[in-house]
Amino acid sequence: MRDRADWDDAKAVTAGFLGGLIIGLLVWSTQIRLSRRELFSRNPVRRLAALGYIGGRPSVDAARLLTEYVRWERRPLLRRRAERLLRRMQALLS
Repeated sequence: MRDRADWDDAKAVTAGFLGGLIIGLLVWSTQIRLSRRELFSRNPVRRLAALGYIGGRPSVDAARLLTEYVRWERRPLLRRRAERLLRRMQALLS
């Protein structure tokens, strides 16, 4: 009888973990979509999220926007991230 209860507990923990993971991914995805306009925000976390959004959608316009962003950004970590994305995007588009 105890084996059945252990199995039920394991299934509940697994279901809880997977449910939390799925909800977390949905929330992050929504935040990324909402933050696409936040590239020049005062908030560095929003800028990082916007870089993630733009990096997943390579285009000539996105490359131009990243070029301007690299000139504007003062935080080295974010600037390097944008430079990497820009180089990758340029390689894809050429």
